Parts: sequence; structure tokens; C-alpha cells
Amino acid sequence: MIVRKNMAELEKMRAAGLLVWKILDKLKGMVGEGVTTLELELEAEKMMSDAGARPAFKGYQTAAAGNSKFPFVLCASVNDEIVHGMPSQKRVLKPGDIVSLDTGVQLNGYYGDSAVTVPVGEISEETKKLLEVTRESLELAIDKARAGNRLFDICGTVERHVTASGFSVVREFVGHGIGTHMHEEPQIPNYIDRKNENPRLKEGMVLAIEPMVNAGGPGSRVRPDRWTAVTEDGKYSAHFEHTVAITSNGPWVLTRP
Repeated sequence: MIVRKNMAELEKMRAAGLLVWKILDKLKGMVGEGVTTLELELEAEKMMSDAGARPAFKGYQTAAAGNSKFPFVLCASVNDEIVHGMPSQKRVLKPGDIVSLDTGVQLNGYYGDSAVTVPVGEISEETKKLLEVTRESLELAIDKARAGNRLFDICGTVERHVTASGFSVVREFVGHGIGTHMHEEPQIPNYIDRKNENPRLKEGMVLAIEPMVNAGGPGSRVRPDRWTAVTEDGKYSAHFEHTVAITSNGPWVLTRP
């Protein structure tokens, strides 16, 4: 069942979303040569604590990970890591890297979730294009998050833009509804999956739209840590995400000012 939110609930989600934006904005400014992904984790955790928010990711369990709990507040996925990269003191960023920063909070009972991929110093032209196309696919998808459209309008928009640009969408990981739970209905693949339902979009739905785009093929595998997903061919992957409410005035991006 897809839960629709009223304006009072959306305002609470907006507060959570703006906190996520503030955290990611700070982390983006910290990214640079010699910085460890654990430093980014510690700053994110401090900002959540200072704001009185609960981390959405830390302690999260999934059957796919053998019910092990994710131990961090931040997913920091570098280069060929698609999602769920674990921060580490040993992971030192260097020029030419890209790092996907994905985080979420629970504030006053409601969740916000967002991700951005950040370059470290100078990156290759192909990698610049990967980031640009992934970011564009998110913006194009957000524009389809309108009452009266259908879910496949969002999914197909991402897939068409990505494949036309010579890249591929990850198929094993998807966006999702969000509200009083981190993951709600519907699932939002970044491609048209005919096995999925194609509900009509209605006011009050809130969607975490998150294109995950590979420079090479779409294949992925999960490392022995049971969380970190990487590209099968070792090529780079980018990830951008916003939490978006469907309103009578069109899409309302809750995770940016």
C-alpha cells in the first residue's frame, strides 16, 4: 500500500530533508585529497546528533545482508562501489576518485534520504560525463513526479536518458517510497520493469528517486562484507538521490532548499 501524506506530515519530512541536505553540503566541502571516508562519517554523525536526529542507516537490517546491521550513518561509495560503501580510516581519497555520499535521518518520526556523487580533484572527461548524465537523469525524473503521471514515467525517463548517453542503469538496487519508514511502497527501478506495478501518481506520495548509473555494464556484485555493492566490470558508478513529494503544484524536492 502506498501511504499518502498530508501537508503537516510533508512539513515534517521537509525538516528532515533539509537536515540531510545540510549534512551532504558540509561533506561535499570536506571531500578532497588525503581525506578519509571515516572523517566524513564522523562529521555526519556529529551533525545528526547535534540536530537531535536519528541516523536512518546505522543499525538498518536487511535479509540480503544476512540480517547483519549496517554499522555507519553514511554510505561512502568510492569509484566502482555503487552503493552501501562502508566508511574506513584506510580509505584515503585521491585525485581522480569519485565518492558517492548517501545518508538519511529520522527527525520527529519522519525520514529524509538523499545522495550526491562528488569528484576528488581532477577527474577524467568520461567520469565528468558520468556524473553529469546521472545528475541530469535525476532532474528529468523529478519533473515526471506529478499527479496524473504513472510510476513508469519516472523509471523510463531515467533509463532512456542514461542509455542514450552510452551508460547503463543498475538493476539490482532501486528507489523507494519514504515517510514514517525508510523504505515504503512503491519500489522505483531506474528502468521499466514490466513485472512491477505501474501505479498512477497522486498528491501526497513521497518518493526517494535515486538513479545509480554505471560507466560500463549494468552488472553488480556484493562484496564479502555483505553490504558494499560494486560494478562487475570494475568501472566507475555514480549515484544521485532526492526525496520528492507530489503536490498540486508539481514536484516538491524536500532534500534541497
